[in-house]
Amino acid sequence: MAQKSSWTKALFVGLWTVLNFCRKLFFNVIFIVIIVGIIAVAVKDKDPVSVKPDSALLLNLKGNLVVQKQGVDPVEQFMQEAFDEQSDNPEVLLRELEKVLDNAKQDNRIKALILDLQGFSGGGLDKLRQAAAAIDDFKTSGKPVYAIGDYYTQSQYYLAAHADHIYLNPMGGVMFEGYGRFRLYYKNLLEKLKVSTHVFRVGTFKSAIEPYIRDDMSPAAKEANQAWLTEYWEQYKADVAAARDLPVEQFDEQLDQIVDKLASVDGDFADYALRYGWVDALKTREDVRQDMLSVIEKDDNKFGFKVTTYNAYAKVVNLPIPPVEDSKDRVEIVVAKGTILDGSQKAGTIGGDSTARLLRDARLDDKVKAVVMQVDSPGGSAFASEVIRQEVLALQAAGKPVVVSMGTYAASGGYWISANADKIYASPATITGSIGVFGMMMTYENIMDYIGVNYDGVGTTELAGISPTKPLDDRVKTIIQGSVENIYSKFINMVAEARDLTPERVDEIAQGRVWIGTTAKEIGLVDELGELDDAVSAAAELASLTDYKTTYASLPLSPKQKFWQEFFGQGAVWLVKAQLVDSSSPVINLVKQALREVDSFASLNDPRGVYVMCLECEVTK
Repeated sequence: MAQKSSWTKALFVGLWTVLNFCRKLFFNVIFIVIIVGIIAVAVKDKDPVSVKPDSALLLNLKGNLVVQKQGVDPVEQFMQEAFDEQSDNPEVLLRELEKVLDNAKQDNRIKALILDLQGFSGGGLDKLRQAAAAIDDFKTSGKPVYAIGDYYTQSQYYLAAHADHIYLNPMGGVMFEGYGRFRLYYKNLLEKLKVSTHVFRVGTFKSAIEPYIRDDMSPAAKEANQAWLTEYWEQYKADVAAARDLPVEQFDEQLDQIVDKLASVDGDFADYALRYGWVDALKTREDVRQDMLSVIEKDDNKFGFKVTTYNAYAKVVNLPIPPVEDSKDRVEIVVAKGTILDGSQKAGTIGGDSTARLLRDARLDDKVKAVVMQVDSPGGSAFASEVIRQEVLALQAAGKPVVVSMGTYAASGGYWISANADKIYASPATITGSIGVFGMMMTYENIMDYIGVNYDGVGTTELAGISPTKPLDDRVKTIIQGSVENIYSKFINMVAEARDLTPERVDEIAQGRVWIGTTAKEIGLVDELGELDDAVSAAAELASLTDYKTTYASLPLSPKQKFWQEFFGQGAVWLVKAQLVDSSSPVINLVKQALREVDSFASLNDPRGVYVMCLECEVTK
C-alpha cells in the first residue's frame, strides 16, 4: 500500500513538473512574441543610422558630462533607443564626445558644427575644459561653429563661448550665478523627532556630518569652502573671458551692477547679453534657420537644413568592431568614478572588490605594462578604499607603474586610493584633499520611550545588547571614536610616506580640509597639473614604452549578462533606481534634495561604519 502511494505521489509530481514547464514555456514564448512585435513597430520606417553628406553636426547633448556612464539594464536602454525616449538621468561620455568631434573635424561630409545645448546639464570644470578644447580643435578644420539657444545656463555657456557665433533668442537670456555650497541642516528636526545623533570624527574641517549636528555651516567649513569655491569661480571666469576675448571684469558679481545694467536695457535679459558681449546676435528660430541655409543645404526635416545629430554620428563612429588580437604593450586605464562602496558595484560606482579586481587583472596581464587610474570620486568606505590601495601597491611591486589622473573630485577616499601612485596629475579645478575620517549613528531611545515601546533581553557580553533602540553606552562611544582616530592616523602616515612629507605636515594640511588642484600642487598633494592624456604619457614614460596602445579596463560579463548583451546589442547589464516623479514644485524639489542627501548616507556600507568621504565637495550653481 505504501509502495502504491509513493508511486502515485511520484506520478503527480512528475505531471506537475511537466505542466509547470509547459506553462513557463508558453508564457515565455508569448513574452518574446510581444517584445519582437514592439521592436518591429518601434523600428519600422526608421532611417538607417548614417551621416548625411554636406550636413551640419548637431551637438545636441543631453545630460551630465561624465568619464564613465552609470550601468543601465540593456532591456531598458534598448527600449529607450527604439522609441527615442530619454533616460531619467542622461549622461554624455566625455571620451565619446572627444572622439566624435575629432572624427567630424576630418569628415568631409560635415560642413559645420552647431551647439544646441538646451538639454546639457553640465559637468565638472575639468570636463567642461576638455570638451571645450575638443571644440577648439574642431575649429582648426576651418569649419564654422555656431551656438544656438533660447537661453544659456552657466555650464552651457562655457561650451558656447568657444563657438564662432553665439545666437540667442530675443526672449532668452544669459545669467552667471557663480558657484556655491549650500545644504539642508537637520539638527532641529532630529531633536523634534527625538532622535539622538552620535558623531565620531577627526578633522577640524570634516564637515560632512554637520547637517545632522548643526543648524548652520560652521565657521571652519565656511572658511575652507569659500577658499576653493573662489578659486573655482576665478578659473571659470578666466576661461570664458579668454574664449570670448572679454575682460574678466565683465562678469557682474554684485547685484547692484546687474540692476544698473538691466535698467539700461529696460530689463531685457537678451539685450543685456548682446550689449555686453556675451552673445553675437539675437535671432529667432526662423532667423537661425535662414542663417544656416547660407552654409548648409536645405532639407525636409524639422530643422529645415541638413543635420546629423550627435547620437547618430556617435553610433557611426563607434560601430561595433570584433576585437583583434594585438601584440602591442598596453597602458591600461582603470576608471574609478563615484562613491566608494564595499563589495562589487555597478559601473559609475567604485566597488572595493570590483575596482580592485580591475587592478589585479591588469597586474596579471603580461601585456599591460602600466596603469592609469582615472579617479573621479568624493570618497566613501574607508575599508573599500584600503582594499583598492593594496592593489595599487601590488601593481607597483610587480614592476608596473601607476599614475593617477584626478577629475572633478579626488577627495577623502578618492585621495586615499590615489596617494601611493608613482605620479599624480590633477586638473587645476580638481577638488581634492579632505583628508579626514568620520563615523555616525543614530539611536531612537527617546522615540521608543515616547511611544511606549521597551527593549530588553539578555546576552553573554555587554556588546550583545547594543541597539539603535537604546542609549549608546559611553564606553562604546570611546571605542568607536578610538577606531576613527586610528584610521585617521593611518591615513596621515600613509599620505606622509607616499608623498614624502612628515606626518606633522600632512596633519597640518589635512583635518578634512578641501583643496583645489592648483593649491594642492603647491602644498605637495599632487605632482603635476594636467589631464588624462598627460597621465597616460607619464605612465608610458615610467614603463619605458614608446610603441603602445591605450585601453580601458572592464570586468568580464557573466554568462547571463552576455546573453542579454548579445540579445539586445548593448554593453552594460545593471539596474537603475526608480526616480521620484518629476515636478517643478519647490516643495517636491526640496523633499527630493533631502532624500538625496539622506540616501547618500543610507547607501554607505563600510563594514566598520567608518568613512573617508567629502560630501561638502559638491558644487551648486
